[in-house]
Amino acid sequence: MADTESQLTGFLKRAAAGDSEAREQAFATAYDELHRLANIAMRTERHDHTLQATALVNEAAIRLLGQNTEWANRRHFFGIAANAMRRILVDHARARNAEKRGGGMKRIELSGHVAPRMNVDLDAVLTLDDLLTKLETLDKRKSRVVELRYFAGLEETQIADVLGVSRSTVSKDWAFTRAWLSVRLGELEATDG
Repeated sequence: MADTESQLTGFLKRAAAGDSEAREQAFATAYDELHRLANIAMRTERHDHTLQATALVNEAAIRLLGQNTEWANRRHFFGIAANAMRRILVDHARARNAEKRGGGMKRIELSGHVAPRMNVDLDAVLTLDDLLTKLETLDKRKSRVVELRYFAGLEETQIADVLGVSRSTVSKDWAFTRAWLSVRLGELEATDG
């Protein structure tokens, strides 16, 4: 694992210096970890989801390789990859929802821990994405905590590592954000009902 981490760091440094081959090598080196993250993200989707973990990783790789993002380090790389996976899942939900043309907004339950959810409502994913976009304008880190927890399935210690903060900061951000989302979702239900 340590060898893979140091290899990835080396590729990211070369990629930041403009080496396009190193960008591709970074993805190849990180593929197993990205696939693990994609599997976690897919556990939160409904059981009949048409997108598979491998397709999610490949789509994320295509999007990220197509950008000229300079990854500062391993944490930055995986943070951007988790964001790309979120965007892909949200885009997929929007496309599927557009096909169905149905339903109002649904309540989203954010438990104290991440548990596999097999039948996530498409509207719930879109509602959560809209609220995270609003939260991002107020506090980007808190938005990232939810994104990494809900969409990437990371635990608090992993999130702390990705964001470069303490685990207690992540715990506080998670608690605050759950309360903030609960209030916003209650407002949406009140206007919807």
